[in-house]
Amino acid sequence: DRWLALPRSLLLMAAAMAAVATLATERSAAQAARATREGTMYVSAVNREGEPVTGLGPEDFIIREDGARREVLRVSKATEPIDLAILLDNSVGATNGVTFLRESLTNFVAKMSPGNQMALIGLADRPTIIVDYTEDTKRLTEAVGRLFPLPASGMTLLDAIYETSQGLRRRQGPRAVMVAVFTDSVEFTNRYEKDVVRALLQVDAQLHMVTIGVFPHRDDEHSLRERSFLLDSGPRESGGNRISLLAPHAMNNAMQRVARELSEQYKVVYGRPESLIAPERAVVSSAKADVTMRGSRARGTSGG
Repeated sequence: DRWLALPRSLLLMAAAMAAVATLATERSAAQAARATREGTMYVSAVNREGEPVTGLGPEDFIIREDGARREVLRVSKATEPIDLAILLDNSVGATNGVTFLRESLTNFVAKMSPGNQMALIGLADRPTIIVDYTEDTKRLTEAVGRLFPLPASGMTLLDAIYETSQGLRRRQGPRAVMVAVFTDSVEFTNRYEKDVVRALLQVDAQLHMVTIGVFPHRDDEHSLRERSFLLDSGPRESGGNRISLLAPHAMNNAMQRVARELSEQYKVVYGRPESLIAPERAVVSSAKADVTMRGSRARGTSGG
């Protein structure tokens, strides 16, 4: 009876408002469903020389989640900022290459710090934050210029990757990358390679390595054995790359190659079915025989 007593214009207005609210709810639900049916990967595409390949389209990328192929919907250049941690060898083993290390890192910072958050982390004796995440090119460059090897020190590479991964949990950037630059110095760690790789995957961080030396494998020594395993599995499983050098003279060229690869990554959006259980792995490969692809999912989308 109360509703019948209202003027017809008010009844029509109430009905219109209810219809608008219902439409907005349905639209929000549709948008949410569409979001859950899309996944994103940040992908490097390089040629046989390791240089970025540009101008690729959706038909050039093959995405699989837990082995199931997904439809690639959109491809664009990745412009999202990167949380970029540089893990650098400042142990005694880097003494002969410290000049090359400073030069290569100075040029790398100049290329990558604008628009990205960069951190410098030393590997000698224990993982040490030299400069926390910042876009301040001047501060980063000055810190690189003050680098020197710590006397009678070894490396803590596996510890540094693990602890840097834990630190990335508190950051919300869409892309995370570690670039580790180190020699075949003595390694001091009690961690296992599988735990370090798991930590990388849990924060969707790509691991790139520039290694200098021969890196012998020794089954009888825990730290060298686990580092040897990580040299292969870390970059491969995380969507990164390893550049192996025998001497430090080519370090600058190697670091600039990493910078070019990161600067020319693709953002690849693909379709995925609705599921209560998030897929554990997403892997990218190339539909072109002469192009190599590697990458990781956008942060916060892994099932780990």
